[in-house]
Amino acid sequence: MNKRIQEVSEIKRGPMLTALLIGAFIAFLNENLLVNAFPGLMREYGVTVSTIQWLSTGYMLVIGVLVPVTALLQQWFTTRQMFLSAMGLFLAGTCLCAVSPGFEILLMGRVVQAGGTGLLIPLMMNTILALYPPERRGAAMGLMGLVIMVAPVVGPALSGLVIDTLHWRWLFYMVVPVVLFSIVYALKYLKNVTELTRPRVDLLSIVMSTIGFGCVIYGFSRTHVWSEPEGYGLIAAGSLFLIFFVWRQLRLKEPLIDLSVFRQSAFSIVAVLVVVLMMILFATTTLLPIYIQDVMQLTAFATGMLLMPGSILNAIMMPVTGKLFDKFGPRFVIMPGMLMIAISLWLFAGMDSDTAQGSVLFNHILLFLGISFVVMPAQTTGLNQLPPHLVPHGTAIYNTLQQIAGGIGIALFVGIMSSRAKRYLHQTLDPTAMHEKTQSMVAGLQAVFWIAFILAILVLILGWFIKKLPAQNANDSLEARNES
Repeated sequence: MNKRIQEVSEIKRGPMLTALLIGAFIAFLNENLLVNAFPGLMREYGVTVSTIQWLSTGYMLVIGVLVPVTALLQQWFTTRQMFLSAMGLFLAGTCLCAVSPGFEILLMGRVVQAGGTGLLIPLMMNTILALYPPERRGAAMGLMGLVIMVAPVVGPALSGLVIDTLHWRWLFYMVVPVVLFSIVYALKYLKNVTELTRPRVDLLSIVMSTIGFGCVIYGFSRTHVWSEPEGYGLIAAGSLFLIFFVWRQLRLKEPLIDLSVFRQSAFSIVAVLVVVLMMILFATTTLLPIYIQDVMQLTAFATGMLLMPGSILNAIMMPVTGKLFDKFGPRFVIMPGMLMIAISLWLFAGMDSDTAQGSVLFNHILLFLGISFVVMPAQTTGLNQLPPHLVPHGTAIYNTLQQIAGGIGIALFVGIMSSRAKRYLHQTLDPTAMHEKTQSMVAGLQAVFWIAFILAILVLILGWFIKKLPAQNANDSLEARNES
C-alpha cells in the first residue's frame, strides 16, 4: 500500500524549498571548493594534473552513475528519507576527506561525498517540479540555479583564503557544521511529495550503466587517449555496455530509465546542448585555476577573487533569466547566451603567458553570464514537454548527462592539454627550462579552448531549434499532476 501523499496545496513551499536549497548549496559548494587547491595538492602529493583531476572526475562519475538509480529510489523511498540519506552520506565523506592521510583516502572520501550529491540533485529538481505548476517553474528553477551558482561565487575565494591562511583540510572541517544544520532543518520542515510505487529493481541495468559510464570516462581520462590502444579499448567497451543498457531499457516494462522521453524533440535537443555545455564548463573551471596560479603566478586567494565577479553575475542573473524564460520563451534567452559563451571561448583561446588579469576577468564574466542564460531555461524547456510520470526520468537523464559530460570534459580536455604540452616540449631545445614549461601549458590550454569554441558554435546552431512548449501541453501536464 502506497503511503498517502500530502496534497501539494497544503504544503508550505517556502520551508520545503529552503531545506532542499541548503542541501544543494552544500553539495555544489563542495564540488567547486577543492579545485582551487589542485596546484597545492599536486605539489603535496607529488601527482600530475592527470591524476589530481580525478578528485573532480571521480566525483562526477559517481554522481552520474547514481542519478539514474535515483529515479528508481524516489519511487521506493520518501522525499524525506532520500534527503536525509543523501546528507548522511555527504557528512561521512566530508569527515573522511578531512582526516585523510594520503591521496587515495582523499579520493575515497570524495567518492562517498559524491554518493550523497548523486542522490540529492535529481531529488531537488523533481521536488521543485512537483511543488510548482509549469507556468511558475522557470522562476523556481531560476532560484535553484541562483543557489547552485552561489557556490562558485563563494567557493574559489573561500578556498583560496583557507588554503593561504590555514590548510586545505579546513575546506572540509568548515562544511561539517553546515551539513549538520541542514539535517536538523530537514527533519523539521521536509515533507513527502512523491508517490511510492515501488517498481521492480533491475540489477542488471544498474550494473550495465555503472560499467558503461565508468569505462567511458576512464578511457577519456587517459592522457594519451589518441595514441594509446588502452584508451580506445575502454571507450569502446564502455560504449558497448551502454548500448546494451539502452536496448534493455527499451524492452523492460519498468525500465530503470524510461528512454521514451527522447521522443520529445525539445528534450533531445536540450540533452545534446547540456552534454556539450557541461563538458566545456567543468573543464574550464578545472583548468583556469591551474593557468592562473602556475602561469600568471597568482596566489590561491587572488585566483578566487579573480574568478568571483563572473560567478556573482551568474548567480544574480539566474532568477532574472528564469523570469525572462517564463515571459518570452526559451529562444529569447538561450540564443544570446550561447553567443556569449562562444565569444568568451574564442577570447580564452587567445590567452598566452602575457595575458592581463583584466582580460581573464572579462572572458570569465562573459562565459558565466552566457551560462546563466542557457542552462536552466534549456532544461526547463525540455522537462516541461514531459507528462508528470516521465518527469523523474527526464530529470534523472539531464542530471546524469551533466555529471557524465562534466567528467568526460575534464578528463578529455586535461588529456588534450597534457598531450599538446608534451608535444610542445619535445620540439624545444631545452624542455627542462621553466619558461618552456610555462609556454607548453599555454599551448595546451589554447588547444583546449579552440576545440571548446568549435563545439560552442555547433550547439549555438542547434539552440535555434529549441521551441517554446505549447500551452495545451503545459496545461495537460498540470491537470494530470493535480488529478494524481
